[in-house]
Amino acid sequence: MDRLDWLVGQGTPLQGELDIPGDKSVSHRAVMLAAIADGTSRVQGFLEGEDTRSTAAIFGQLGVRIEAPSASVRVVHGVGLEGLRAAPDDLDCGNAGTGMRLLAGLLAGQRFDSVLVGDASLSRRPMARVIDPLRRMGARIDAREGGLPPLRIIGNNVLQGIDFKLPVASAQVKSAVLLAGLYATGETRVLEPHPTRDYTERMLSAFGWPIRFSPGVAQLSGGHRLRGTDVDVPADFSSAAFFLVAASLVPGSDLLLRRVGMNPRRTGLLEALRLMGADIQALSPGEQGGEPVADLRVRHARLRGIEVPEHLVPDMIDEFPALFVAAALAEGRTVVRGAAELRVKESDRIAVTAAALQALGARVLETPDGAVIDGGPLHGGTVDSHGDHRVAMSLAIAAQLAGGEVRIGDCANVATSFPGFDSLARSAGFGLRTPEANG
Repeated sequence: MDRLDWLVGQGTPLQGELDIPGDKSVSHRAVMLAAIADGTSRVQGFLEGEDTRSTAAIFGQLGVRIEAPSASVRVVHGVGLEGLRAAPDDLDCGNAGTGMRLLAGLLAGQRFDSVLVGDASLSRRPMARVIDPLRRMGARIDAREGGLPPLRIIGNNVLQGIDFKLPVASAQVKSAVLLAGLYATGETRVLEPHPTRDYTERMLSAFGWPIRFSPGVAQLSGGHRLRGTDVDVPADFSSAAFFLVAASLVPGSDLLLRRVGMNPRRTGLLEALRLMGADIQALSPGEQGGEPVADLRVRHARLRGIEVPEHLVPDMIDEFPALFVAAALAEGRTVVRGAAELRVKESDRIAVTAAALQALGARVLETPDGAVIDGGPLHGGTVDSHGDHRVAMSLAIAAQLAGGEVRIGDCANVATSFPGFDSLARSAGFGLRTPEANG
């Protein structure tokens, strides 16, 4: 991937109405379940990002015909639970940790061998938390030392349902176990220390698989079938989060984000921002693709530092880089605890975000599982996202409020989750330029 830097200066107040791209988590799961369902499914609002394209391409290698009549639509001709066939090559997940973890569960029950690989960033992300429960079910999975990819999944196993208590709350690990449970004998039950997002459970139900779930527990049995269905993917809350933070911080802003996914296990940032004093209204609530949605209106407000309640951490784990920016520009001190998982994301998000904000003049003290951030003015400078899409977009927010232009290095990976972020941000009022990519 060619290197891409952004030059970001102060823009104008964020105004207007925005359509945020489709939810990445829902897009992944919709294509996966549609592929192993009986019949044809139409996925509307599919996120045309690199991560989700990787997942769709993998199912093409596994023998599933997927049509793309437009960028945001996928028509998936399901092959049924046992219809996948061995791929001729390794299955490349790119940068998609969600894709790799969920595919590990789904492929554990197949009759053939598979090898899951990823890019340099994904190859450094530990997979032991998903490998261990799958092995307990009878799967045979080999990985590098420390549970690092590539993952070699040996087929022709008889999987057994398990009663599994997650040591650390993780929707991806839970989902991998449930997907393996589709192919297992008996019942599979997953217990969580804290409730996590329930996209997989909702999606399985939408595709007709009997599943019982409530906050903190999900259980299903093997031996059923998935029925092809149409899925209307809501806008991605994690992508909307950058505009929620930016409009809260930039004076004069008044922005409406349409039909944003409001899964209660995903919207911790919304509650944290409101605790900081943000003016965010959820309007016209409804349901889309089996998920709660709403229009979000956000207006500028004076934000104050808070101690982020630890119970919110699992529900905003992807939004902490943006929260760090809000804290750096708020009045007073913000304390984050219980977020050690941030250190094993696409980057060490605590270290990378803290270093970048410090380079712009912010007062940020790293802790093992979070940070202490004292709000104050920022100045211009040069920072690096280390190829982490969420860090890059969060730093673009900080640059809106900095006292000079900010050069953000290594932003090409934004395309993994939010293709077109730069143009949408400019249309809303960001002062963002993208110089010619250079390799």
